[in-house]
Amino acid sequence: MTDQPADVLVIGAGPTGLACAIAAQNIGLRVMLVDKGCLTNSLFHYPAHMTFFTTPELLEIGNMPFSSPNQKPTRAEALEYYRKVTQHYNLDVRQYENVDSVTGTDGAFHVHTTDKFGRRLTHNARKLIVSTGYYDLPNYLNIPGEDLPKVKHYYNEPHPYFNQDVLVIGGKNSAAIAALDLYRHGARVTLVHRGAELHRNIKYWIKPDIENRIKNNEVAAHFNTTVAHIAHDTVTLATPSGEKTIPNHFVFALTGYQPDFAFIESLGIHLDAANARCPICNPTTLESNVPGLYVAGVVVAGERTNEIFIENGRFHGDQIAADLATKMKQAPVTTPTAPTHTYAAE
Repeated sequence: MTDQPADVLVIGAGPTGLACAIAAQNIGLRVMLVDKGCLTNSLFHYPAHMTFFTTPELLEIGNMPFSSPNQKPTRAEALEYYRKVTQHYNLDVRQYENVDSVTGTDGAFHVHTTDKFGRRLTHNARKLIVSTGYYDLPNYLNIPGEDLPKVKHYYNEPHPYFNQDVLVIGGKNSAAIAALDLYRHGARVTLVHRGAELHRNIKYWIKPDIENRIKNNEVAAHFNTTVAHIAHDTVTLATPSGEKTIPNHFVFALTGYQPDFAFIESLGIHLDAANARCPICNPTTLESNVPGLYVAGVVVAGERTNEIFIENGRFHGDQIAADLATKMKQAPVTTPTAPTHTYAAE
């Protein structure tokens, strides 16, 4: 099945992908977005009661205000905000379509997808923007037992783990937040980190909390330690004093995520092996080594996933649209006026 060609097709309907679509639409281009999951799929899979580490205005796209009574908005508020932005701009978002391959060249790309019913579709576009993020591909530990159903690479909410022995692997924000949430909802929590201490960049209001729980033996912690083996009822830790086996019902391996480099390379984009596998692209226009194919969002930073967030990735759409306006000879159209808004100082 093939539909009407688009001027621009955006792969990935997260906040950056939406910002790219809006910027392209605002210069008069016909835009389509394709995502293998739901709208802002990565945000949807964040912990249910997560609070962002930033303020609402830094998550805004499309000149639309993000109204929140909180200085740090919640996941639920962000999901609602991006739904409203999508509706406001009447964006053409094709949800639940996995991109299998891309053929063609600049001016005539063919994006081959499969929908949730297994049906094959083809979307044609003159230009492509890849904004696929990184949250869908965990950094696997590659240890025995990691494929057991009790091992999870995403944390959602604590209730199912009440009165259970839970191991949390990691030493950054996500691991600290999960360990605290699980402890406060009745789980017996053990935290394992390969480093000598928790990461120094854990948010300032979280770090002393988790450190005090460890100091009071409310959360067991093993540093300079890795997981050697995961079994049905136990986990075996490689500690500085030797192997140690402890009871276990569930494991949260919160060891980070990475872009889908295999997919990026399948598009013909070259990765800079000497520079954290960053896609080769023009830093001003974000056009890759493949003519007509742009990259946006966290994928621009390769393995350095802590450099680009919604706060700065949302501006990539303007960079790309400026180049598209020149190459496709489009005159900018007036951006819809958003209501004036102010925010209290953080």
